[in-house]
Amino acid sequence: MLRLKRTAVFGLFAMCVITGFLFWALRESGAEAPGLLPPPPPRAEAKLEMLSAGITPAVNITRSADAQWLIRAAAQTGIPARALQAYVAAAVAANESAPACKIGWNTVAAVGFIESAHGSYGGGRLTATGQASGPIIGPSLDGDGFAAIPDTDAGALDGDAQWDRAVGPMQFIPSTWQFAGRDGNGDGAADPFNIDDAALSAASYLCAHGRDLTTAGGWTDAVYSYNQSDSYVEQVRGRARAYAAQSGPAE
Repeated sequence: MLRLKRTAVFGLFAMCVITGFLFWALRESGAEAPGLLPPPPPRAEAKLEMLSAGITPAVNITRSADAQWLIRAAAQTGIPARALQAYVAAAVAANESAPACKIGWNTVAAVGFIESAHGSYGGGRLTATGQASGPIIGPSLDGDGFAAIPDTDAGALDGDAQWDRAVGPMQFIPSTWQFAGRDGNGDGAADPFNIDDAALSAASYLCAHGRDLTTAGGWTDAVYSYNQSDSYVEQVRGRARAYAAQSGPAE
């Protein structure tokens, strides 16, 4: 009997180890299996402005959200219209660059809400040009409650020459911005404090490595790569679901 009990305990332990390893492997590979990962949030769509026949948008300038849709969706979701405009444009541009990604603007918006409350962190706001009214700079990443990341930009973006700090409405670390920063408004510069640039950079970052964000594994892997925290992933998931439900069909 004792031998049987030991065998049963060992078998249960082995099953737990295998299950844990399988979950880790699925996350690393972006694969999915029923019951292990929750489904991704619905992909919210936006109504885009109509183009006149024969007119082609300028290179690198993404179509904007329809004005009436933008007003209505902003009121329904509580997202400032200027931020929502940037999130929609970012999702459209990212999907044009990586058609397999299929990211919804609501996922980009959910990240923007968690990171800086759409650029309003610290009482700030976004200007008409999408610029943060004041510097949005995170805490010093000195290892005290956060990862320890020594300075990588001589304080150029975050004003800290000793440790890095996340910057802008989408909270990019300077070292990440160096390779992930994109020019979202076509002014010739990538500025992490501009919501157009920051949102496009975030959407492109989430779409990297050929991810398909309509799958459970692809969506989870994308958001986890942005912030390696399970609770963060769940916060973004919940907020993205809420935005999809609140905004309704893009009609």
